[in-house]
Amino acid sequence: MKIKPLILEGKFVRLEPLRLEHFDSLTEVGLDESLWLWTAAIVRNKEDMWRYVETALDEFKRKISLPFVTVEKSSGNIIGSTRFGNINVQSRRAEIGWTWINPQWQRTQINTEAKLLMLSHAFETWNCIRVELKTDVLNEKSRNAIKRLGAREEGILRRHTITESGRIRDTVYYSILDTEWQNVKNNLQTKLEV
Repeated sequence: MKIKPLILEGKFVRLEPLRLEHFDSLTEVGLDESLWLWTAAIVRNKEDMWRYVETALDEFKRKISLPFVTVEKSSGNIIGSTRFGNINVQSRRAEIGWTWINPQWQRTQINTEAKLLMLSHAFETWNCIRVELKTDVLNEKSRNAIKRLGAREEGILRRHTITESGRIRDTVYYSILDTEWQNVKNNLQTKLEV
């Protein structure tokens, strides 16, 4: 598992390595309050977004995260961000998360293809045996999206995280295993053909 900058590109979306130069574009599309309602981070203004980007880049330097900007290919516009996080090379596992897409592009083929690209990289390049996803137990929209990917719910970690707002969050965990990957991949490819 080499944790290095890379571009993942499909028909609808391109995931590019996050850089400080993306800050203005991320701020333009990322200050919608609905994006941050169920996250551990608070991003309400430019200063918050700057901190969010710096944190992601610091985690990359420490080789525990690989952050991307999400680019709509047809326009070339940055519309969100996602990342591999909690990367554990020894155990060949990674988490996909910290995903947000401006509401204008939600429930389009973009997120489905972005997840397909990331999962393909995790299982077929890194040879992961497990990919994790998690969300706030109250975030029904995210929970449904994760289930549509084909991930299996594993359980709820009660009082798991204290968010930046001070709210104590219960977190629901999901996973996809290497033994499940081919079926998940086929399902995602079928969704993109529709």
